[in-house]
Amino acid sequence: MKSIRNHLSLVLALLSIIFSIQIFFIAERSIDAYKINLSTSYSVIVVSKIKLTNSSILDINKIISSAEELSADAVIARLNTNMKTKYIELLKLSLPKFYKLRLAYYPSPKEIHRLREDLLRNKSITKVEDFSHTHDTTYKLLLLFKNVVFVFALVVFVVTVLLIFKELKIWQYKHNERMSIMSLFGAAVWLRSAVLFRLAIVDAIIASILVFGIFTYISSSAWIIEQFNNIGINIVIFNPLEDFFILLAVAMSISIFLASFIVLGHKEEV
Repeated sequence: MKSIRNHLSLVLALLSIIFSIQIFFIAERSIDAYKINLSTSYSVIVVSKIKLTNSSILDINKIISSAEELSADAVIARLNTNMKTKYIELLKLSLPKFYKLRLAYYPSPKEIHRLREDLLRNKSITKVEDFSHTHDTTYKLLLLFKNVVFVFALVVFVVTVLLIFKELKIWQYKHNERMSIMSLFGAAVWLRSAVLFRLAIVDAIIASILVFGIFTYISSSAWIIEQFNNIGINIVIFNPLEDFFILLAVAMSISIFLASFIVLGHKEEV
């Protein structure tokens, strides 16, 4: 029972760190997936005095993935009052050309501004409607959400690292007498502190396995999958190979680094 208590606090601290890191991964993947969805629905409307070829439009800026000429009938339909057919035909001839541009990905406000400038440099293009206000609002909301998750993960990381450091320090005080005796007999630093490192490594592995189990369950949960489907995105919630080894490496690195820091600090005091 005492052994379990010794491990529990350290395991929970490490668990909270790697859990928050995985949540940040999920948030980042969700934002990236949502940007892809937005890029398929977002478009820029261009008005040109003359007919433009697709190649000439695509050469304007690399972010443009495709260009579609809008039918004059669709434009006239919005303006149609009860005009006679001959007047409609004349109007078609006098109307400029309208193009809908699709983008390769969801751009930042700076990229939208640059795209607008590049398009207007073309002497044939007279007007560009990039819906910048709506775009900027959506982009800033996505960025805000990502930053909030990052700050939350960072705060959890800092606070928990301090808790882990304190826990290892307490453990060291409990075993200070045994380590001092080993020192008198000439035991090397690594040998005197072997139990501390073993505690840190074992708890890091336990915490990683627990996170593996938690997120494996979450990624297969029908309710979670339904929530992502409701907002129209499909992401990898947890990659058993890539994510697990990243989280394990983080947990091991933190544990070993803090244990080493404590051991070196103790050596200096002696």
